[in-house]
Formats: sequence, C-alpha cells, structure tokens
Amino acid sequence: MGDYLRPRDLDEALQALTRPFTVLAGGTDFYPARVGRSVTEDVLDIAGIAALRGISESDEGWRLGATTTWSELVEASLPPLFDGLKQAAREVGGRQIQNAGTIAGNVCNASPAADGMPALLALEATVEVASRVGMRRLPLGAFVTGVRRTALMPGELVTALHVPRPENEARSAFLKLGARRYLVISIAMASVVVEISDRAVAAARIAVGACSPVAQRLPDLEQALVGAPADARLGERIKPRHLAPLSPIDDVRGSAGYRNDVALVLLRRLLSEVAV
Repeated sequence: MGDYLRPRDLDEALQALTRPFTVLAGGTDFYPARVGRSVTEDVLDIAGIAALRGISESDEGWRLGATTTWSELVEASLPPLFDGLKQAAREVGGRQIQNAGTIAGNVCNASPAADGMPALLALEATVEVASRVGMRRLPLGAFVTGVRRTALMPGELVTALHVPRPENEARSAFLKLGARRYLVISIAMASVVVEISDRAVAAARIAVGACSPVAQRLPDLEQALVGAPADARLGERIKPRHLAPLSPIDDVRGSAGYRNDVALVLLRRLLSEVAV
C-alpha cells in the first residue's frame, strides 16, 4: 500500500497535495472500484477536516461543505428550493451509502449517472476550489468536463459547493428511472427548479442526467417556460425539440430512443408537480 494521510485541517491537506494523492472522503466509489486488489496509490483522507463539512446560509445563498454527506443534507432545514436535491440524495445508493457518501465526491466522480448532478445544475451551483495559491469558483457545468473528467488542476481540492439565492419563490423536484426501484444506476433522470411570481413562471432551470456524457441544462426549454402560467398544464409546453442538447447512448439499460422518451415523460411530470 502507498502512503495514507489523514490531515487535521485544510492547510495540511493542501500542503500534502504538492505531490500526487488520490483524495478520499466517503469512499463509496473508491473502495468498490478496488475490490479484490491492493490499494497501491497514495491516499489523502479528508474526512476529518471539520471546515469541509456542514451547510451554512448567507444573504447570497447557501454553502454546502465538500464532505457534507447525503444524509446530512436530507436532515438539514432548507427551503423548498432544495427539495429536488433532497429527493436525489435519497436515491444515492442505500442508507449506509448516504451516511458516508459526500456531495462533492458525487460531483468529482464525474459519472454521467451521478444522481446529484441534475439537481445541482438546476440550482446553478458553483464549485469552490482551493489550492496553496488561493481559491477560485467555477460553474458546475464547467467543472465536470466529461466522463470521469473534471477541471481540477494538480494541487487543487474541492472545498464546497455554493447555491445562489433565487429572486422569487422557488420550487424544485427530481425524478429518475432505473431498472428497479432502489440501488440502481439511472436510465434517465431529471431535475427542475421553477421560480414563480404572480402565478407565472419567472425563471426555470432544468437539467437531465444519464442521457449525455455529462448532465445537461436545457436552455431553450427554460426560456420557453418564462411567462407561462404556473399550473398543472405547464408540462405540456415541453416539445421533443427542447431535448436537442442531449446525446443518449444505447447500452444494456436502454436504447437512446427510449432514454429520450423517458426524459420527456420525467420532465412533464416534474413541471406539473412543481407548478401547482
């Protein structure tokens, strides 16, 4: 086995990252990928850094610490804006996985089927990244660059995700479809955030996962919903052309055509749900 470090604070972790380490938090992706073989890489375990955990609120919005677990998110007192992310959190494996798995770990794993990605994209989350030279933020959509690829540079560590406060009353929801009800990788999933003012849609943010190499926002659909009445017929405004940014594949879980059809159905259900 290589070196194993468990730093006590962020400075110590960033100092360690002056040389290559595999960063470990909840380990829910790390350990299953190494079943039956020895761990040979150098491991930096950041689970003990208190500054990376927890959820805080400010006038600008919310800060979700990188090692905040899915269970902690579900149990946190948060407005309806976060209902979609909480619904996604309950779909991340079983309860044991939710108790250990972290929000930033789900993002950094950069799986096309990462349950947290559509909801976080719909929340317009930004990623806070630290290194020894300082901190930077970048939109989540720019952070995940491909399958298992991110914009992290050598020596950098994700420290938090930030969610901005919406200008209007906001509601959100998440749905996924898999081959069974629990403990399943998605065939397709979607999340929506709708801001409502005077019973009409003031803004909409919509994202679909497991239908592209990375989860995708649907900007044409978002724009088409602005000004529409916020009622049970909102989902009827979705047209197949609005799914153009998606690029689903054929695999053992479903065909590309089936994924497109599923995404359309999920979005119609979600919009009808949040609009009333």
